[in-house]
Formats: sequence, structure tokens, C-alpha cells
Amino acid sequence: MRLQTNHYRFLWRSQAEADPSETRRIERWLATARLFLAFSALVAIRMDPTQLGYSWAAYGLLGFYMGNAIGIMMLLRRRQQSTFSFRVLVHAADIVWPAFISIFGEGPRSPFFLFFVFVLAAAAYRWGLWETLGTAAVEVVLLWVESFFLLHVWLTPGGALPWRVLAGLRVNETEFEPKRLFMLSIYLLVMGLLLGYLAEQQKHLRAEKAIVTRILAKARVEAGLTGTLQQIFSEIVRMYGAARLLIAAQETRSRRVFLGELRGSNGASPEFLWLDSSARDAKLYLDNFPGDACYASSDGDRWSTIALDRDGNPVPTASTEPLRRLKDREPFRSLTTVSFLFGGEWGGRVFLFDPALQGDKREELRFLLDLIRQVGPAVYNVYLLHRLRRRASAAERARFARELHDGAVQSLIAVEMQVDVLRRQAANSPGAISSELGRIQGLLRDEVLKLRELMQQMKSIDVDSSRFLSVLTDTVERFERETGISARFVTDIEELDMPQKVCRELVRIVQEGLVNVRKHSKARHALIRLNCSPSRWNLTLEDDGKGFPFSGRLSHAELDQIGRGPVIIKERVRLIAGELTVESNPGQGTRLEIVVPRGVEVPNEF
Repeated sequence: MRLQTNHYRFLWRSQAEADPSETRRIERWLATARLFLAFSALVAIRMDPTQLGYSWAAYGLLGFYMGNAIGIMMLLRRRQQSTFSFRVLVHAADIVWPAFISIFGEGPRSPFFLFFVFVLAAAAYRWGLWETLGTAAVEVVLLWVESFFLLHVWLTPGGALPWRVLAGLRVNETEFEPKRLFMLSIYLLVMGLLLGYLAEQQKHLRAEKAIVTRILAKARVEAGLTGTLQQIFSEIVRMYGAARLLIAAQETRSRRVFLGELRGSNGASPEFLWLDSSARDAKLYLDNFPGDACYASSDGDRWSTIALDRDGNPVPTASTEPLRRLKDREPFRSLTTVSFLFGGEWGGRVFLFDPALQGDKREELRFLLDLIRQVGPAVYNVYLLHRLRRRASAAERARFARELHDGAVQSLIAVEMQVDVLRRQAANSPGAISSELGRIQGLLRDEVLKLRELMQQMKSIDVDSSRFLSVLTDTVERFERETGISARFVTDIEELDMPQKVCRELVRIVQEGLVNVRKHSKARHALIRLNCSPSRWNLTLEDDGKGFPFSGRLSHAELDQIGRGPVIIKERVRLIAGELTVESNPGQGTRLEIVVPRGVEVPNEF
């Protein structure tokens, strides 16, 4: 497991693969630069033909290079991907060509030296330090091989002189002498080193950006705070090869301390668990640790520590006593810890026990410090949203309590008082009691309906696509029995594949719509219709009541603009990424149409 983890870390830090689209974009830019460079060389030779010594072979080679550049650009425009073998083949041709064309020019220090620079830049854009340095080394070797061949074979009295004359070639042999090639070789190697270093830095930044993006994607509101911490810390433990991770956090106002632990696992995904803690744990886990980020390892009583401040600068370690106390409680061979602060409300530390740090430990600490700094706000937002939902739930329960107190409870008290009055009057006027009892019976019926509606709203709905149609049918039938209003549910759907969240919200919408029909519309008939198409679901609610105080057909946005329409239904439609349309004819009825697109990801609730 440790070998696999180390291999993973090496790939992450140094060998992160570029996105295929980015690779293709790089190749297209290089092809454009190659074509522009070849065209510029032709223009330069046209202005000064002596650069190629009036050799027809040299003109032919340069023309061939121009055609090659055009062909590569056309291939890249037609192909959707740039394969590794294709890039290696093109790069090999780019290496050989400048060394070869320099024979026909004024030597390697002619204006064609830019072709050498282009090859080094291409290696840096495609790969990294060692590939760029290797390209420079191959170019140097080719130049020295050319020098040997030209000075000891081609230009010797018994050499290939007839071929030189046939090609019309005049070689400037002084440019290929070792004393001149030496400094040129140093130039190429130094330039390869600098360009390769820049490429390596860019590759590291791309790798770090990729890992931060991947970890930030783990912060999901629907997973909750614990689920988000488990996902993020699992990634960090796997990335650093740590045996386990511990987080100690303290709330600023109450000073409460919370401890959570995640242990590494060889197989299944590790589970994040909250541990029992007390205020005394703050001194052990949070007080007097060196720096904002720290790496420590121990060999018996000897400690080796590296500490950084919040800006990543080294700071001295004043005392190792906090580390000793922690080791007595949490045994470890090495430790990496980094502090965090969330919105001024929470502060704490993350501990990685026995991590497998590679390379420069200061750089590893700086990256971990930056990672926690970037991930922290996302985790804090999840915490705030979780707390907001808890407060919203508490507010909703308080609203229901007020509804019961101000509505049903007060009405029942009034009924009780009226019944008491009737009881007292029964002996004197028995004829008037019948009509009064009828009024009280109607009042009691209304309050019972209100209580049932409140109970339905408070009750959680566990409905999926297999039960959705039957639940809607039961809801409509119960509404008809309890209110006396004729209501029907019509659909031609036999099998439904609707997400559970959409099912739950549509049931709530139908319930709320029927409540509005009973309370406000004075309708005698209501119709609920459900149908679907390959791209969407359609739900309509119709009644023949008095309608809304406007006439016409308004969309969701238009309703929001004028402040009209059913507020609760509008909010529930938004939760499922749907669209609401209301058609109102005052005195003739109302029609609500809800359209929910298929394939839209709807977040789950806590």
C-alpha cells in the first residue's frame, strides 16, 4: 500500500497529465508557430540569398519544411486527438531539421539558430524539465557529429567533394570548429535548462490546481458536513499516504472542542467519526504548536521539525513540548499539522500522522497550507448552509405551532364557550339551538380540515416513482371526501421513471394546490392532470373557481415581477428546476401548469 501511495504522489506532483483538449490546443499553437517560422525564414532568404549559399538543395529542404508545417497543421485541424506517438514523431523531425539545415546555411550560428530555440520551447510546452534538457543534449550531439563529418570526411581532399559541387554547397567550415561549437553547445544546454525549469514549474502548478479542484468538488451541501469532511479528508489521507487523520476544532464563542478522526484503509473507503472530547483537549491539540504548518519526526528523544507561518515563511521552533505531549496521547513516527480559521467562528488544526512526504518538505508544507486555506471556505459554507437549514426547520416548526395556537386552538376554545352558552340556553329556547349547532358543526369541520392539512405538511413524504401515481390518486380522493368538492386525477402514464426529489415536490405542489382550491377559490370542481414526453413532465391543476385577481396567462418570471401567484408553489417549482405558468380568468377559474425538464440534476436535501 505504501509503494502504491508513493507512486500516486509522484504522479500527482510531477507527472500530472494535461487535459486532452489542452494538449491539442498546445499542438495547434506549436504548428502555427512552426509555419510562421518557416515562412519568415523564406522571407529572410529572399532578402539575403547568401544565407543559404545559393544551394538548390537548401532551398528544396526549406520548401519541404514549409510543406511539412502545413501538413501538420492540417492534420491537427482534422484529428480530434493528438496521440503521444504523433507528438514524438513531430518532435524528432523538429530536432533533426535545424541541425541538418545549418549545414547549408552559414553554420549553426546563422539566423536558423531560431529553429533550435523553437525545438526547445516545443519540448517545454509539451513535457517538462528532463525532456527539454534531453532535447538540448540531442541537438548538441547532432551538431558535434556534423562537425566531425564535415571537417574530417566531407571537406577532406579525398572526401565527398563531387557531391558538394553537384549540390552547389559552400560550407563555412570555421563555424563548425570545436572552439565555436563549444559555446554554442553551452548556450543550448543553458537555454534548455531554463525553459525546462519554467515548464516544470508550470506542470507543478497545473497538478496542484487539479488536486485543489478535485478536492473542492468534494464539498457538497447534499452530503452534509460530516459527509463532506469524510470525502475531503479521505482524498488528503490517500494523497499523502498518511496512516490516519485527526481534526481538532474549537468554537470561538462557546470554547467547545470537537475532535474527528479518519483512519486510512487498505480496501473500503475510510469512515470519518466524531470522537468524545472536552475543553481540556484544547491544550493538547491546539495550544503552542510551532507555526501555522509544521512537520515533525522523532528518533527517540531527538526531534527534527520544520515550521512555517501563514505566509509559508520558516519560523523557529520554540519548544517541542507540545509535540511530546501529543505523542504520548497519539503515538506516531512523523507528523504534519496545519492550522485553519473559519469565518472567525471556528479555529483548529488538521493532523496527518505518519505521512509519506517526498521531495522538499517545505514545499509540501506550503502546498498543504494553501490547500487547507482554499478548501476551508467551501467546508465553512457547507457548515453555514447546514446550520441555516436547521434554523429554517426550527422556524417552520414554530410557524406550525403559531398556526395551531392562533387558528385551531382559538377556534376550539370559542366553540367550547359557545357550547357552554347553548347548554345554559337549552332550557329557555330549544328551537334556536338547532341552527346554532349547525353553524358550530361547520366551524368544527373547517378546523378539522385545517388540522389535517397542517399534519400533512408536517409529515415527511417518502415517495418514489413506483408509488407516485397511487399517492396522487389517494390525495385527490381524500380531498374530495373531506371537502365535498368534485376532484379527479387523470394520467395516461403506466410506468414512471421520475427522480425521488421530483416525486416528493410534485406531491407537495398538488397538496398545496388543493388547499388553495378549498380556502380561496370557492370552486365546485378540480382536475389534476399528469403527462410526460421524452424531454419533460407536465402537471396541470385546474378549477372553476373565482380565479386570481388578474386576467391572462403569466409565466414564472412575470409572476415574480408583479408579485402575484402562489408563493409556496413557486418556490417548490424552483427546487426542481421547473417552470410554472398560471392562467387566470376571474370568475371562471384558474389553470396552473408545471413543466419539469428531464435529465436536470436536482440536489437532495439533508
